[in-house]
Amino acid sequence: MNGAKLTAISLDAALDVSRRSAPGEKQNGSSDWTTERAAQRYQIHGWGAPYFHVNGRGHVEVTPDPDRPQRIDLYELTQELTARGLELPLLIRFPDIVGDRIKRINQAFAKAIAEYEYAGTYRGVYPVKVNQQRHLVEEIVEVGRTWNFGLEAGSKPELLIALAAMSDVGGLIICNGYKDRQYIETALLAQKFDKTVIVVLERLEELDLVFRASEKLGIRPLLGVRAKLTTRGVGRWADSAGDRAKFGLNSSEIVDVVDRLSERGMLDSLQLLHFHIGSQISSIIPIKNAMQEASNIYVELAKMGCKMGFLDVGGGLAVDYDGSKTDFHASKNYQLEEYAADVVAHIQAACAKADVPVPTIVSESGRAIAAHHSVLVFEVVGRSEVRFGEPVEPKPDAHRLLKELYETYHGIQPKNVQESYHDATQAKEEAQSLFKYGYLSLRERAQVERLFWNCCEKLQQTLRRLNFVPEELKHLDRTLSAIYYCNFSVFQSAPDIWAIDHLFPIMPIHRLDEEPNTSTTLADLTCDSDGMIDRFIDVEDVRSSLEVHSLREGEPYYLGMFLNGAYQEILGDLHNLFGDTHAVHVALTEEGGYNVRHVIKGDSVSEVLRYVEYQPDSMVDAVRRQAERAVSAGRLTNDQLRTLMRHYEDSLRSYTYLTGDDD
Repeated sequence: MNGAKLTAISLDAALDVSRRSAPGEKQNGSSDWTTERAAQRYQIHGWGAPYFHVNGRGHVEVTPDPDRPQRIDLYELTQELTARGLELPLLIRFPDIVGDRIKRINQAFAKAIAEYEYAGTYRGVYPVKVNQQRHLVEEIVEVGRTWNFGLEAGSKPELLIALAAMSDVGGLIICNGYKDRQYIETALLAQKFDKTVIVVLERLEELDLVFRASEKLGIRPLLGVRAKLTTRGVGRWADSAGDRAKFGLNSSEIVDVVDRLSERGMLDSLQLLHFHIGSQISSIIPIKNAMQEASNIYVELAKMGCKMGFLDVGGGLAVDYDGSKTDFHASKNYQLEEYAADVVAHIQAACAKADVPVPTIVSESGRAIAAHHSVLVFEVVGRSEVRFGEPVEPKPDAHRLLKELYETYHGIQPKNVQESYHDATQAKEEAQSLFKYGYLSLRERAQVERLFWNCCEKLQQTLRRLNFVPEELKHLDRTLSAIYYCNFSVFQSAPDIWAIDHLFPIMPIHRLDEEPNTSTTLADLTCDSDGMIDRFIDVEDVRSSLEVHSLREGEPYYLGMFLNGAYQEILGDLHNLFGDTHAVHVALTEEGGYNVRHVIKGDSVSEVLRYVEYQPDSMVDAVRRQAERAVSAGRLTNDQLRTLMRHYEDSLRSYTYLTGDDD
């Protein structure tokens, strides 16, 4: 939310929580359980490399910069931060990861350019919409100086951010999105800032606005066109391309733009072609096809007399959220180097064939830059679980269904799991029917249902020993799983889980030297049945439960949600008035440790209430008046009034999430 308070701590005054993770192997729990098995269980080698690992103490460890030796124990860091008064949930950002992501993208394109002897260069831009948080944008601009990295704006507010963030940087600013007169005039005037500011036409009508602004200001515009490719992406964002795409010009409209520019003697203004076939493109094939189509459009524009110099391939570079390295929607079946090579190769081939100079390559890989750098750490605050244990043998005069179910229970074996499930289900349904017509008592129905769940529990345990689980029995894990109640809001911190069934890696950040012994789904604090997480990563699939450890009395249990640095913060909403979480920026130091560079305080209750037009002072007055009337009527004592008002006022100042008891 925009109302989050910001507390900036200089590097000199930052909380120095320097720690180094000592290697070592310590294993607890079952004799064959190791931290390596934990890493395999949660697939951290797949989605986490090279930044996240499991160390010998059974804690998640972060390597923010793989080229440097420092490692940060995430569990110890969480303990340090909570000891300094930062309550969970807590968003931990690692800016060094952002720097490494930018470096890797640039190195991949540099390698491809050298391999294909490409005569042009690569200049990436970061799409501000992916995560507009000031410290992140500033970090990207600062790190990007080395690589001549720029910014992409998709709206007028984002253009204002880009101009301010790049105040002392001469770089590339791509202006996308719907535009009004003020947006376009601002972009044209910004060309005088020693920056390359390119206005990309998303709609034909924008060309008239550009003409008027150019005549008014006496500034010749730098223009691009967004092509509405026929090539479609894959997954949830496939509709970003094709005839029904929201943005872009079809071939007829692009030709119209060229003709109108030619009539005004402004063909030299059109210098960039842009396309975007969707976010999180999990397969390399649509990328290859899109590059072939777009490269041909580019050379055609050049042959029509346009002063072409840039080809912006948009976003779509995917993140491997489940670690499977497949074309599953939560993964990708290609590496960064392959992506860069395909982009360069297709442009090179098309330009060589048409004898057209190659362009500067631009990409907008925001998800691939930002996703890895943020981790949400939250605590389990309770659990709900029903376990029936070993069934009691029915008495001789018990109902027939009880005896049949008891026999079914003891007959369950790996070879007859489906048959046993069918028998148990039939008995339960028959009991419900008999009860409905008065032939079974409530107590007998309860006994039948209890035995049915006994059978399901035993079936679940048996299925874990099988290599293949029948489709109709896969639901048992979710049906019988515990519910862990967690101190966070899905709607605020991971809205894509609720909105589009997105998958993020979630796992314990400690106790990984112990074998997990509980399957669970996760429930957030909101009073909404959608505030649940019951879909978790698996290899090219989705699990209905998460394997965790039993809770221990008086000992916190921390979970981490990883790879959520793209889109989630800005899309988060105030459902049930749970606001922004606290956030910290943890950066490596030259001395071999790390420090907390920035602390951004999360929303207080008062701040959230002001978002929805409440005035906390007026609310305090209203409650005090009621309390005074209650005292006058003898329903409330003076001590109770003081306690009530203290709680009310303290609550207004407090974090919107659950906090520890001070008493």
